[in-house]
Amino acid sequence: MKILGIETSCDETAAAIVVDGCRVLSNVISSQIDIHSRYGGIVPEVASRQHLLAIIPVIQKALTQADIELKDIDAVAVTHGPGLAGSLIVGVNIAKTIALSCRVKLIGINHLEGHIYANWLEGVEPEFPIICLIVSGGHTDIVLMRSHGLYEPIGRTRDDAAGEAFDKVARILNLGYPGGPAIEKSATEGDSSTYRLPRAWLKNTDDFSFSGLKTSALRLSESLDNSASADVAASFQEAVADVLVSKTIAAASRLGASNILLCGGVAANRMLRNMMLERSPIPVNTPSPILCTDNAAMIASCAYYRIQKGDSSALDLDVLPNIRL
Repeated sequence: MKILGIETSCDETAAAIVVDGCRVLSNVISSQIDIHSRYGGIVPEVASRQHLLAIIPVIQKALTQADIELKDIDAVAVTHGPGLAGSLIVGVNIAKTIALSCRVKLIGINHLEGHIYANWLEGVEPEFPIICLIVSGGHTDIVLMRSHGLYEPIGRTRDDAAGEAFDKVARILNLGYPGGPAIEKSATEGDSSTYRLPRAWLKNTDDFSFSGLKTSALRLSESLDNSASADVAASFQEAVADVLVSKTIAAASRLGASNILLCGGVAANRMLRNMMLERSPIPVNTPSPILCTDNAAMIASCAYYRIQKGDSSALDLDVLPNIRL
């Protein structure tokens, strides 16, 4: 089954062709980082206009790389939430047009569920039940996955998402945008043991909180000169990873999970990946960094398993910017 995946939830315009949910024939991503970096963050109206310009060329490139034509696809999958409303509208409308004109199934996909399925794209078949840690710019969630399409929310952030905290601290330290890679790069030149930043453990809950850590990094940076930014970045990065890893492993142990899946843009962070692998007593799966960030292959993979369960979407599929998993 050849599925065309389309992803336009934020500032990446992406299209991919995936066979049977696991074999990637193409995975094309057009990034807007250079455009938004001048503003220090994503401007929603600019993002949606760039999607309009890029979506057709990106889809054409994905088809060319996969050596197929639109008439060869069996279904089209598209992110319909959560995300920026204007950005989502571009992807959903082009997906509806393709589904109608090619007379194939349309599958609306939750962006967070898509991130989970990035773990099925590299020849790995995780064993259920699974604990999923979804960490990105807008979301930090622990989810128990009992089988395909069956999820139970376990914990979530009460304030800033982990990726959002990375962006804000990178801005505080004048490290640039996007914050995740900037913090990680600076941290390689710093010593994480220099400053002991606080951890919000929120005892007796699986939830997260990063606002206090962010404020502590701000107060610390105000008392130091720019030469200390690498040490602050390293200490901040370690504090975030420590809480994410500790709470995820604790939830997996308590709930009897067979696997831990690490996914989302922040999952590309090497310290987080290494810490999870080193500490976890059960197998940990995490996609390649390119599959951690927003991409369309994960959307197509997820759609394949949805189709196996008999799911599809009608042509009145709407965008849901605030949808939960």
